[in-house]
Amino acid sequence: MRIEDADIDTRCVNTIRGLCIDAVEKANSGHPGTPMGIAPAAYVLWQRLLRFDPADPIWANRDRFVLSEGHASTLLWSLLHLAKVQAVDADYEVLGRPAVTMADLETFRQLDSRCPGHPEYHWTSGVEATTGPLGQGLATSVGMAIAERWLAARYNREEYPVFDFDVYALAGDGCMMEGISSEAASLAGHLGLSNLCWIYDSNRVTIEGHTDITFTEDVAARFLAYGWNVTVVANVNDLDAVSRALHCFKEEHERPTLVVVHSHIGYGSPVEDSAKAHGEPLGPEGVRLTKEFLGLPTDVEFFVADGVYDAFASGIGARGSRLHAEWDAMMARYANAFPGLANEIDLMQRRELPTGWEAGLAPFAPDDKGMATRDSSGYVLNAMAEQVPWIIGGSADLSPSTKTTLVDSGDIQHSSWQGRNLHFGIREHAAAAITNGLALCKLRPFWSTFLIFSDYARGAIRLSALMELPVVHIFTHDSIGLGEDGPTHQPVEQLASLRAMPGLLVFRPADANEVVETWRVIGGLRHEPAVVVLSRQALPTFDRSVYAGAEGVAQGAYVLADTDGEPDVVLLATGSEVQLALAARETLAAEGFSARVVSMPCSELFDRQDETYRHQVIPPEVRARVAIEEASTLGWDRYVGDGGEVVGMHTFGASAPLKSLMTKFGFTPDKVADVARRCVQRAKEHR
Repeated sequence: MRIEDADIDTRCVNTIRGLCIDAVEKANSGHPGTPMGIAPAAYVLWQRLLRFDPADPIWANRDRFVLSEGHASTLLWSLLHLAKVQAVDADYEVLGRPAVTMADLETFRQLDSRCPGHPEYHWTSGVEATTGPLGQGLATSVGMAIAERWLAARYNREEYPVFDFDVYALAGDGCMMEGISSEAASLAGHLGLSNLCWIYDSNRVTIEGHTDITFTEDVAARFLAYGWNVTVVANVNDLDAVSRALHCFKEEHERPTLVVVHSHIGYGSPVEDSAKAHGEPLGPEGVRLTKEFLGLPTDVEFFVADGVYDAFASGIGARGSRLHAEWDAMMARYANAFPGLANEIDLMQRRELPTGWEAGLAPFAPDDKGMATRDSSGYVLNAMAEQVPWIIGGSADLSPSTKTTLVDSGDIQHSSWQGRNLHFGIREHAAAAITNGLALCKLRPFWSTFLIFSDYARGAIRLSALMELPVVHIFTHDSIGLGEDGPTHQPVEQLASLRAMPGLLVFRPADANEVVETWRVIGGLRHEPAVVVLSRQALPTFDRSVYAGAEGVAQGAYVLADTDGEPDVVLLATGSEVQLALAARETLAAEGFSARVVSMPCSELFDRQDETYRHQVIPPEVRARVAIEEASTLGWDRYVGDGGEVVGMHTFGASAPLKSLMTKFGFTPDKVADVARRCVQRAKEHR
């Protein structure tokens, strides 16, 4: 049957399939099979249910659609194009141009196209989350659903349903195999997120072949065990069956819903049900045969059938416009009735904080005994949360140790959404991804665990940096200094690994007042995530009348203790090792050596400073430099130069009390002083 003779739904679905085929074929790169197979389900969702206004794709109460199987990105690009979704800039202004033009589709996967190989948040309007690593979109969608529940509990009032959006995620077999999806599904079931719907595209094909070689479990039974509502669509091309399944989700008010949709990868293609259709273009002959099967003209690329644009305009376009206008009218009344709450919503949507949010950031008094930076961070976090109601977060089952409980703020649970303490359970990877989802809904979230377990969450941490989300990742137990737990719990390479990640600020404060200034910097972030690395053991609170003020944290590094005239040696350190540098400085002074101590809580911020400032802190003419950090030495060479040395870790740690470990691995004032003397002597010989 020719496409001109088909009903409008078939014309729309096959137009989507044709655009996906042509985009992949022209790029000679990509995955044509998955978007072809699942196109009917995505079409039904967008056309019949999704509450989304193409004219304003960042409307706060829109439904969220997350393409977790990001390799099927041509499906999303086709939907955005056909629905004529408008582009929005970084200042949240609608630009008056389409988010995805036909030219963008024609340059799929090419440089500067708005249609990259996987969905990229911030790059193409209408993309709710960066996806690509399988399962990440699913876990992120759980954060979005939690955000809706929290926002509704705080801001909704009788006759004012300010927030009541649903969250949909489209996933494939690979997403279901990844462990992160199991973590996230388990928590979603526990919380009873009935506003969450995962559409599982069960096409039973991955790159290596049929899933029978690796994946034979009963996914529906697994999700029933998680406490989910499960419904099955036997044939994705039965649009009414898909619609019924989605309406089943809308009628469920106690559980999240999994819609299992059985599809055929590369539907209609001559390589149907093969791994080739999953991961490679169809080739000219395959394209011709597939288009013939779908009723599409074989001699036209990027063909849009008659009536398709109009159908999207009268479907999702008209519905979204009407619902958005009704919401705007309600919000005008809401702002009159509840001006304070309306102001909070406005600030949140612009990623701004209330006036006076820094009011509770008071300095700590000098104290030789001091406190662990995890403790001081807990105090400061609570002070900030008192001023910023939409700071929420929690821990991967370690709040008593990471000191991240928000006092007198209640817990988030199935029956109580007004709390602000979110218990992630022992699910580090999902915790980080869920926190990304909270941030995508404009909350200011944090999560925490021990630094060593940041490895479990690395994929989601990377995505928070890639999406430029102001998420705070709090990691305590920051070094071998945690002692008896031994090498499995003592981080060594994690700091260097996190610092290597673009767009991520890594802070390791040296005392309570550096903690205060760290959080002051974090509060001002709108488009950058931060890692805060904190000690388990007590650290002295430096006397700032003797040493420089902690406001130098904002520059990433600063001169904490200086000398009269040019120093003989510069000692650079972070975190607990700053006190060690100060002690070594005293040892050297008694021998007639002058040492400058530089605290470097955030090397990324220091690297952004101009050359003048950087040379003021670390004078290039002083070749004798020693960096001290209880971690991998990787990266410190750019600060110590060829005349300096690094006192750091070259092996894993050991199980022993703190003092024994410090002696074994050379983190003592005498050891640092020995290295400093050697560097000074080498510098003299160099002259």
